[in-house]
Amino acid sequence: MAALSLIIGNKNYSSWSMRPWLVLRQAGIPFEAVRIPLYVPGSEIELTKWSPSGKVPALHDGDIRVWDSLAICEYLHERFPEQGLWPADAVARAVARSVSAEMHSGFTGLRENMVMNIRGRYPGKGRTPECLADIERILAIWTDCRTRFGQGGDFLFGGFGIADAMFAPVVLRFQTYGVALAGAARDYADAILALPALQAWVADAEAEAERIEKFDLYE
Repeated sequence: MAALSLIIGNKNYSSWSMRPWLVLRQAGIPFEAVRIPLYVPGSEIELTKWSPSGKVPALHDGDIRVWDSLAICEYLHERFPEQGLWPADAVARAVARSVSAEMHSGFTGLRENMVMNIRGRYPGKGRTPECLADIERILAIWTDCRTRFGQGGDFLFGGFGIADAMFAPVVLRFQTYGVALAGAARDYADAILALPALQAWVADAEAEAERIEKFDLYE
């Protein structure tokens, strides 16, 4: 059994679960995924056995428990420093942490109106003024990071890292809701969609049978 266990929810809907899963998988760090379907009878009780918050994701590393996506990613950076999950350069690292924290705590318009639903296709839906403002800000972040720090690869800071894992679910949201992309944003989204780890997550999401009505906003 892998030393690390990551507790996740439904892959079709749980963007927070996806973020540390993608970091682990893309970095080639061995781990066991424990999937707990959400919003079904008994799921809350089951989650409290694994996660102090009763939410996904949670990471178990021996006796250590870490919950919350960004906290898990920070722990993985400290646990596996050779993986370069944050940029080595101090300026780039500060920006990467800032945009990751902004993604973690903000963009409520996008979250509420373009919920994670990998299997769904809802072009044109969810375009409230708040959501459109969030999209504009996200595209500005992508363009700025790629322009200033992305010369060493296809991702926000060159090589794939935590910041990219934080924004990967947004790429999938844009695909679900038909958000048109161009230029640097389109190239970045294509690089995310081409990741083998992301493609594996999407395949698993498409194979899931569960439906969560509250996340199927436009059915």
